[in-house]
Amino acid sequence: MSTGYQIKDQEALYFLTFQIVDWVDLFTRKVYKDILIDSFKYSMENKGFQIFAYVIMSNHVHLIANSSIGQLSDTIRDLKKFTCRKFIEVIVEIAESRKNWMLNRFKFNASKHAGNKNYQVWTHENHAILLYSNEFIRQKIEYIHDNPVRAGIVEKPEDYLYSSARNYASLEAPIDISILVLPWYTYR
Repeated sequence: MSTGYQIKDQEALYFLTFQIVDWVDLFTRKVYKDILIDSFKYSMENKGFQIFAYVIMSNHVHLIANSSIGQLSDTIRDLKKFTCRKFIEVIVEIAESRKNWMLNRFKFNASKHAGNKNYQVWTHENHAILLYSNEFIRQKIEYIHDNPVRAGIVEKPEDYLYSSARNYASLEAPIDISILVLPWYTYR
């Protein structure tokens, strides 16, 4: 098990990255992004999960988040477990053109871990980085919001629907997040 990027302080603010195994482009379809958004909402309403910035890309998710009840690791574990089950259900139920390939990738990845019998959609890592200063938080928010721009999907961060850049630009967004208001500074 990896010793780096662990969540040691369960109440602290973290930059997190969740990725799909083998970089499978699961989130190219709206249905899977909406499952994740609904899971975020549930975790925010029922598990003390607080999201301050996020972006859902084709095969990974970046977040700035914490737990108001000091259970960040547990919340992430439950969120990943639930969404994994839901993703597999939907892949099996809908006319998914990549169904066999995706299920084979997810089954193969599960076979590499003794405790996982069926499918593994998410990697086990969360790439958790403790956010320790306002400047570091600002850098990570910009990194998150610029992800779709760097990928060539949109020209402006706020044009990407599945990103908190819309919340920060006061536009309609799929979920309500907690906006971080950081002190303003100028260079002299």
